[in-house]
Amino acid sequence: MVNLPAVDDPVEQVESKRRSFRNFVASVRYSVDGFFAAFQHEPSFREDLLFAILLVPLAIILPVNAVSTALMIASLILILIVELLNSAIEWIIDYLRPERHPLAKRIKDMASAAVFLSYINCIVVWTIMLWPSNAVWRRLLT
Repeated sequence: MVNLPAVDDPVEQVESKRRSFRNFVASVRYSVDGFFAAFQHEPSFREDLLFAILLVPLAIILPVNAVSTALMIASLILILIVELLNSAIEWIIDYLRPERHPLAKRIKDMASAAVFLSYINCIVVWTIMLWPSNAVWRRLLT
């Protein structure tokens, strides 16, 4: 029989939450499995990943400062993160309620809207960084 820590004992709660290196390795493995599951089963994730793979090198070679490059790459990674969450939400809704339901549609639409907003964020960030009045155009044209 396993002795569970008392709920009101904060010391035992902290002790039970300590992670070992084995837990860390397992977490990384689960993350990699999730990444490959999304790649295998989600066409929209593959498209977003291709988009990021094509634009990250461009962000790196553009003559902008390191902060601008980091923002441009972060905006691309944000799309991937939100797409993963959107896909997870869609899968769990389909698992829990395979029949059509107005609330399930609303949930899926909201998750899809989050992906859309992450794309708008990416467009805004890249536009600001590459705006003609920015020094990028002067550097590219000289």
